[in-house]
Amino acid sequence: MSEKPAEESSSHPEIPDDVWEQFARDTESEIRASAPKEPSARAREVTERLKKSDDAKGKGKGKSKGKRQEPEGWRTGPAWQEMNGRDRRKRRWRAALGVPLAIAVAVVAMKPSLIPGDPFGKGDQSDGGTPDAAAASPLAPETVAPTAAPSAVDPETPTLDRPFAGSPALNWADGAAGIVLPKATAIGVLSKERVQLALQQAEKFLVAANLDPKTIAGARPTAALAVLDPQQPGMFDELNTSLKTPAKAHDPLMFFSRFDPKGVRLVGDVVKTRGRITFKKSKHSGVEIHADYTFVYPVSRTDGSTEVTRTIVRREIDLELLDPARYQVTPGRLSVVHYDADFGNSACEVYDGYFHPAFSSDSASDEPTGAAPSGPTTDPYDRSKDIGAGENESCGTVSRT
Repeated sequence: MSEKPAEESSSHPEIPDDVWEQFARDTESEIRASAPKEPSARAREVTERLKKSDDAKGKGKGKSKGKRQEPEGWRTGPAWQEMNGRDRRKRRWRAALGVPLAIAVAVVAMKPSLIPGDPFGKGDQSDGGTPDAAAASPLAPETVAPTAAPSAVDPETPTLDRPFAGSPALNWADGAAGIVLPKATAIGVLSKERVQLALQQAEKFLVAANLDPKTIAGARPTAALAVLDPQQPGMFDELNTSLKTPAKAHDPLMFFSRFDPKGVRLVGDVVKTRGRITFKKSKHSGVEIHADYTFVYPVSRTDGSTEVTRTIVRREIDLELLDPARYQVTPGRLSVVHYDADFGNSACEVYDGYFHPAFSSDSASDEPTGAAPSGPTTDPYDRSKDIGAGENESCGTVSRT
């Protein structure tokens, strides 16, 4: 095997002696390693003894000759058979889940935003990283009165970054986006265009009276007043009196949402809004618009405190647009037919023209002068009943803010 052939073909190059000898040694080594080996005497003795033992067991238990016997409970024993029900189904479930789970992990690794919520604590980067923006899923507009109050939510303390934490209003619309007008139609002598104008004026009033930052900060609600008809007997006199010299009989809070800018400020620039607008033919052959809205105001003190609380205001107001050809009215202006309001988390019997929300850290000396609550406890988020339905006129407490 180690000798080089005497003759070589002239068509092939000559192989060096050292290369040829290495090839011969490797080939001989591989042949020896793969050749059958004769078992040793010790191996033959052990094999023969095991064979006799298996034959004896097969004859004693009625099993086929030469079949391998395994310990009970290992692959074929009772313990294995008992697991063939519930645990087998678990294994199938895990196997079926394996491939989709692997794909999901890969997809999420490339795009973590696909995971609902905020599992990595980054918040919604499109909204300054505030968790509320990611968590909130706006409710559909309200078209009819709800049948019950909003469901309970996990109690959370509102903060400057998350002023609506722990509030049902978290999923309500922001500001004017929550005021959705119905489709206008002609009513009585008023055309569709006139009804549309009335709806738009009502929307303008609601925004200016409840959502305008200047109004909220205590300024005169000029834009809201510009919607109302100055020719309506007594109305403008009443509103001007309430704004100049607030009193129990002349309370501007029945129309306008106002906080004392010396003590309280709005947190952020969002007021949560929920409600609905409807319209019908009025008694005077005009169009009467009914608005029922709840506004939620997150506020904090102006003394540098970071504590946040909320005041909830619900308003019902009926506004009317009359035909100037038949009545002495200002064209395009609205008259007030009816109004009512309910305030949640504001001091009782204080008539200075501002809401006075309570903070959890308040002491008795911090509260404005006023009567202690004596009425029932109510849910300020409950819109399933009309304002004041089944309740007395006394000042009560709220179940949540």
